[in-house]
Amino acid sequence: MVNPCGCIDLNLFSHQFVEDLGVEWRVRAIRGATTASENSVAAIREVVSELLDELETGNQIDANLIISVIFSVTRDLDAIFPAAIARQRPNWDQVALFDVQQMHVEGGLERCIRFLIHVNLPASHGAIYHPYLRQAKNLRPDWSLTEAAVPAVQSQRH
Repeated sequence: MVNPCGCIDLNLFSHQFVEDLGVEWRVRAIRGATTASENSVAAIREVVSELLDELETGNQIDANLIISVIFSVTRDLDAIFPAAIARQRPNWDQVALFDVQQMHVEGGLERCIRFLIHVNLPASHGAIYHPYLRQAKNLRPDWSLTEAAVPAVQSQRH
């Protein structure tokens, strides 16, 4: 009934049973961003995978509860779609994924990949971790948690 990340796996239950559990659900939005070292499939795959690992681990999210993901990339990244990378992850094949090019602003962060994710979470779910990695940490320093604040994420970093 509970998957390895500690979340209730809705795929194991009928809709009525989930309602009978008395769990109140909310749709939550999670933002995050990272930067690639270069415009290559390998570099983009590395940072998108790292970003999504941080998202899932830091928020204890079961991919089956993700509703949709919008990825935006700066105009200097066109080697691969981030959604194509996400779609290869376990249980992400049924998530609605969408890629867009971010508006160019002179002096903006280069080689940047951002996401906006909508996910069903129990109303009792704690604080949301918005992962801002690599050079993207500078975009939202108020949302870039210290490693000590997210112990599950800290153990996954190398």
